[in-house]
Amino acid sequence: MSIAFTFPGQGSQAVGMGKELAETYAEAKAVFAEVDEALGEKLSATMFDGPEETLTLTANAQPALMAVSMAVIRVMQARGLDLKSKVSFVAGHSLGEYSALCAAGTFSLADTARLLRIRGNAMQAAVPVGEGAMAAIIGLEHGDVQAVCQDASSAGPCQIANDNGGGQLVISGAKAAVEKAAALATEKGAKRAIMLPVSAPFHSALMAPAADAMREALAKVEKHNPVAPLIANVRAAPVTDAGEIADLLVEQVTGQVRWRETVEWFGANGVTTLYEIGSGKVLTGLARRIDKNISGVAVNSAADIDAALAALLG
Repeated sequence: MSIAFTFPGQGSQAVGMGKELAETYAEAKAVFAEVDEALGEKLSATMFDGPEETLTLTANAQPALMAVSMAVIRVMQARGLDLKSKVSFVAGHSLGEYSALCAAGTFSLADTARLLRIRGNAMQAAVPVGEGAMAAIIGLEHGDVQAVCQDASSAGPCQIANDNGGGQLVISGAKAAVEKAAALATEKGAKRAIMLPVSAPFHSALMAPAADAMREALAKVEKHNPVAPLIANVRAAPVTDAGEIADLLVEQVTGQVRWRETVEWFGANGVTTLYEIGSGKVLTGLARRIDKNISGVAVNSAADIDAALAALLG
C-alpha cells in the first residue's frame, strides 16, 4: 500500500484558480509572488481575475497550473508533510510532469516557471496557427487508433498524443491528416471523434522545434535527482536520474503521454491512492476509469488540504 502524487496538465486551468489558497495561506501567496517575479509579470492577477482567453494561452496556462500545484505542496509541507517519506512516486500529465519534478526537488520553483514559459511559447511557435490540429477519439482501442493514424499519414504527420485511458485517446498532427484520421476512426466504429479547440498540435512530430528549445533550456538549469521516483510520460516507468529525466522531458514534447499505462503501472506496483495536486480533478476521474482498485483524491482547496493531511499524517 503506497501513495503517489499526480499533477494535472493543460485544460485544468480556470479563472479564480489559486485565489482561495493565496487568501488563506501565506505559503501559497509566497509561491504566486515567486512565480510572478520569475516571469517578470503578474501572472497571478490573470489566474485570479482573468480574462479567461489570456489565462488559456499556452504560455500562461502552463506556469499557472504549476503554480497552483506548488502552492498546495508548500502549504502541505509547512504543515508537516515530508514528500520523501510519505510519497512513493510522482507523475504529471504533460506539463504536470514539470510540477511533479518541482515538488520532488528536481527543479527550483523559479526555474520551473521559466521552463514552462519557454515550453509554452516554443510549442505555440512551432507550427503556424491553422496548420496543426488535435482530435479526441472515444471508444477505440489503442491499436485501432494507431492504425488509423498510420492510414491518415498520407495527408501529413499524425500520431497518438495522449493515451488517457477509459477508451479516450487524443491524436495530433497536420490538420488534414488529423481530420482524415478522425473520419477513419468513425468508420472503424469509434463512438465519437471530436476535433479539439487547441492552438497547436501538441505531442506530435510537428513539435520538433519546441523539443530543440527545451533541450537547450533544460541544459542550462540546475537539476537534482527527485526525492521520489518520477513515472515518466513517455516511458510509463520510474526514473530517478536528473540527467535522464531532462532527456525524457525533451522526448515528451513530440512523444506520447502514456497516462493509461502510468496508472496501470501504479496499480501493478502497490499504489492504492493517487492524490491529484492542483487545479481541477481530471486525473482523479481518469484514474477511476483505468483502475477501479485505485482511489483518486483531488487536492486543490483549503478543505481538501486539511482532509489530505489528516489522511497522510494520521
